[in-house]
Amino acid sequence: MKRFIQQLSLSCWLIGVFTIVSLAQNSPTPSKSIPHLKQQGGTTQLIVHDKPYLILGGELANSSFTSTEYMQPIWPKLKALHLNTVLAPVYWELIEPEEGVFDFALLDQLIFEAKRHDFKLILLWFASWKNSMSSHVPSWVKTDQERFPRVKDDQGKSHEILTPFSESNLMADLRAYQALMRHIKEIDGEQHTIIMMQPENEIGMLPVARDHSLLANKQFSADVPVALMKYLVENKSSLVPEFYERWKQYGFKTEGNWEDIFGVGSHTDELFMAWYYAKFTNKIVEAGKAIHPLPMFVNAALIRPGRKPGTGYPSAGPLPHIMDIWKAGAPSIDFFSPDFYFPNIEYWCDLYTRQGNPLFIPEHRFDNTVAAKAFFTIGHYESLGFSPFSIDSKPKPAEEDLAKGYKILAQLTPLITEQHGQGKIKGILLDKEKQETILTFGPYEFVVKHSHTLGWSAEAKNEVWEPAGAIIIQTQENEFYVAGTGVAITFRRTDADKIVGILKADEGYFDQGNWNILRHLNGDQTHQGRHIRIFQGNYTIQRFELYDYE
Repeated sequence: MKRFIQQLSLSCWLIGVFTIVSLAQNSPTPSKSIPHLKQQGGTTQLIVHDKPYLILGGELANSSFTSTEYMQPIWPKLKALHLNTVLAPVYWELIEPEEGVFDFALLDQLIFEAKRHDFKLILLWFASWKNSMSSHVPSWVKTDQERFPRVKDDQGKSHEILTPFSESNLMADLRAYQALMRHIKEIDGEQHTIIMMQPENEIGMLPVARDHSLLANKQFSADVPVALMKYLVENKSSLVPEFYERWKQYGFKTEGNWEDIFGVGSHTDELFMAWYYAKFTNKIVEAGKAIHPLPMFVNAALIRPGRKPGTGYPSAGPLPHIMDIWKAGAPSIDFFSPDFYFPNIEYWCDLYTRQGNPLFIPEHRFDNTVAAKAFFTIGHYESLGFSPFSIDSKPKPAEEDLAKGYKILAQLTPLITEQHGQGKIKGILLDKEKQETILTFGPYEFVVKHSHTLGWSAEAKNEVWEPAGAIIIQTQENEFYVAGTGVAITFRRTDADKIVGILKADEGYFDQGNWNILRHLNGDQTHQGRHIRIFQGNYTIQRFELYDYE
């Protein structure tokens, strides 16, 4: 067995050497700096190769990235969708099949293929937790539960979830993550194919709100850690309202155990677990950044309506109502992200952008809403980007609305990033429930309606309307670009008794940053100057200028 391992390691080393040589021979000129986050006005940008980068992403299905053979027909699909970034899992069980023996051959080959197809990668570290469970830990961890203990529910039953209270669990994960980051630095430290990391995945406790193991119970009965209380006291005025009210309800106590300070119930169980999940994850992140400091974020499975912690959603993940616990316990994590599998995207994004948290949507059900939501979130929140899940699942990717939307957003990226943080970008998301929104650009007020409100299409009579999504960018006082689908826009002034007219309107495209006109639109396409419109299902960019008259 030992000889087999040695032969396997030698083979992996040789593959790695050839891969590294290939990467070097087929790589662009190295950038000056590692990918990083930068504040730009009122927003946060991801900087890659020393330029602002907008993630037009897609997350692979969970098991797609496990062989080059399986991925071979997928790469062309991803190109057809006009992605620039692939979110792909890295599996602890595959890179460390035997304790201390690491095999990165598969990862190297997949990185090479990503580079060959001109994609950037965001790696998802499926390690201690994936969708709350510990399904991707190596077999030598799974089978040694004395050394690597599990959580227990309130009935004393073990579950396939590693407890965050075990030092052995932490150190095993940490050492593997360090090995991964060292390898990434070695093969990609100059070229930066890998632009971000997500340590763990949808962390959370199931099927109850907290771990009831002996290790956990000992910490639960102890005093709330001083470091947490210090953070809460120092940041009392800026805590999220939900958490502030919970602490206030019990008198803003600063000494005592978890139930003394926060009361008895599943809400306190969740706060307790959040602190220890955050501390565990922060140590992983700190160790990784010490080697290769890529931006690192953590994602959360959102709360199903009306459900309690641990019963309808994984308790204690980086959710908005307990974000203060995560920020206190995990200061090295760059931002926290929501995964979407049910509606109310605006509601949740509003919550996730509190306290200056940059928005990135790493996972969204790949449904008929994703193109519209990409335009909306990139415009309204000036997000780092967007990424549907199971991006490789569609049989005709070039026909997907997402492909049409990403093609446009790729053209607009330089314009979007140039205007970031200046209040000159707006996003729109409309449907039959919300048919209209009003946007303000200086003295101009834009009344934006779903294009079905014009009543000119047969689909307007449908019970449900496909979502309209668009982005509007102001480039001069009276010059604007609108891109997306399903919008009709009229204009008025807020500061003078004047009529606003459309001076000029063109449909076109950007090629290497240069605007090219396809057609002039000041006729039927603007209803003789009454509005700017893009019909539902069409994906275009229009540039228009406004003027005033009495």
